[in-house]
Amino acid sequence: MAEMTPLPLSESELERYARHIVLPEIGGAGQQKLKKARVLVIGAGGLGAPVLAYLAAAGIGTLGVIDDDIVSLSNLQRQVIHDTDGVGLSKVESARASIARINPHVTVETHPVRLDAENAAGIISAYDLVVDGSDNFDTRYLLADTCEVVERPLVTAAVGRFDGSLTVLKPFETEADGNLLPGYRDLFPAPPPTGLVPSCAEAGIVGALTGVMGTLEAMEVIKLITGIGEPLTGRLLLYDALAARFETVKYRRRVG
Repeated sequence: MAEMTPLPLSESELERYARHIVLPEIGGAGQQKLKKARVLVIGAGGLGAPVLAYLAAAGIGTLGVIDDDIVSLSNLQRQVIHDTDGVGLSKVESARASIARINPHVTVETHPVRLDAENAAGIISAYDLVVDGSDNFDTRYLLADTCEVVERPLVTAAVGRFDGSLTVLKPFETEADGNLLPGYRDLFPAPPPTGLVPSCAEAGIVGALTGVMGTLEAMEVIKLITGIGEPLTGRLLLYDALAARFETVKYRRRVG
């Protein structure tokens, strides 16, 4: 992350974030970093909903939300940033209203478009860090490739019926041995054939699963911004909800 000028915290912010500030690992300086940060969330759906809610509550200064969809009744089983009154509204506007209710100190920038090859670099470059809450392989690969080119850290997760995965990508940085950190294509070289992996509309999904994985994504964002802990770079976190089991698999940049 780039050097950040500390921003003063108001009296109400000091009270709001008191449980962060008493943590030695975060403190006032870390909370100021969160306030200064600009984070882009791709998708205001199952994964994006908990990401946006927890990052807003954490005090991220600016949240960008990109989604071209509208809220439907079938979304509400998992997309908890939306509610029944929001059915039919743009997801980015519904998310903006919810974030305002959670934390009025957060600025929300809405992008009611679909991420594509023409707009990706321009939108992503305006933020410090990106979170992937997309639900299709075309967007995931475009997003990962663009973040690598414009050098933005990417927190990316995916979910199945009862399982999820999560990793952090910074392929423009080097490891201690001088080798570049791995990128998305080192982990998943190519998308699966069309139709091989069913969508959640076809296969179904437990709503709470997206809450687990989206909240883990938000935690990785907070770690990256404040510089605490060990991010999931070069490590893929796997979650099996039915067995209540987490596993971590290490991976490296492919040679050649």
